[in-house]
Amino acid sequence: MKVSFGAVLFDCDGVLVDSEPITNGVLRDMLEEAGWCLTPQECMRLFIGKAVRDERALIEARTGQPLTEAWMQRFYERRNQRLMNELQAIDGALDAVRAAHARTAGRIACASGADRHKVEFQIDKAGMRPYFEDRVFSGHEMPRSKPAPDVYLAAAGRVGIRPEHCLVIEDTVTGVRAGVDAGSTVWAYCPPGADAEPLLSAGAQRVLPAMACLADWLA
Repeated sequence: MKVSFGAVLFDCDGVLVDSEPITNGVLRDMLEEAGWCLTPQECMRLFIGKAVRDERALIEARTGQPLTEAWMQRFYERRNQRLMNELQAIDGALDAVRAAHARTAGRIACASGADRHKVEFQIDKAGMRPYFEDRVFSGHEMPRSKPAPDVYLAAAGRVGIRPEHCLVIEDTVTGVRAGVDAGSTVWAYCPPGADAEPLLSAGAQRVLPAMACLADWLA
């Protein structure tokens, strides 16, 4: 199957790099230290695809403590150390990025809800930065983060392609909603064993069981 889009806009965490278990593991540990005990599965369900700061009210209600800037800095430091030691690219993601870059004449971007330092570090470590160059967008720098479409609208504007002619690659309901609300076609990466139904219900038009499928479909 061959398909044509003017640009491909990638989420980062869970699409390009396998960072979500690492980041959520650090978050779960720190929440437990603050008095809120969660299983790894519960922490993923509550926080995947979301900025920690955006869940301030929930965290403060469950821990009984303010979410201070000092706490956030400790979280970033512990998260970054584990990412530096453990981060791996999603299998097939580098080939998918290469294929998208070739197919669109370089009109690809990374549009993440995470902070810029994290996103740039991760795509550097995964060997993908030469393909994205300066086309990296952080939800922290937008008026609204995902599920609002702001970061995808900014990325589409940067590559010079109308959002409705862009393909968005996502892995969370929050991200799928952001891409759909931007007016783009959204394909959801959902490896075998994961539940694709919430992603399809959120508006994803196709499910990628492996990132290598994207390279096959775009090449």
